[in-house]
Amino acid sequence: MPTTKRTPDELANLGGDIFNRHVLPLLRPEDDGKFVAIDVETGDYEIDEDDYAAVMHLRLRKPVADIWLMRAGHLTTYRIGVAR
Repeated sequence: MPTTKRTPDELANLGGDIFNRHVLPLLRPEDDGKFVAIDVETGDYEIDEDDYAAVMHLRLRKPVADIWLMRAGHLTTYRIGVAR
C-alpha cells in the first residue's frame, strides 16, 4: 500500500495550491461536485463523480503518487452530520 512522506498539512497545502492554480481554471460547470484526485508531486489529476474512482484512475497512471483529494465547487471534500 502506498504511503506518503508528507504530513497531512503539507499534502493539503500542495494539493490546494495545485488545485487553485492548475485545475480550477480548467473546470467546467458540469464538474461541480465531482472529486479531484491530485498527485502533489507531479500535478497530474483525475476527475470523477466517485471519490474512489478518481483516486484509482490516478493510481493506475501514478502508482506511488502522493494524492490529495478535493471536491470541485465545495469548501470541503466530505461533510459529516446532518445539514440544518
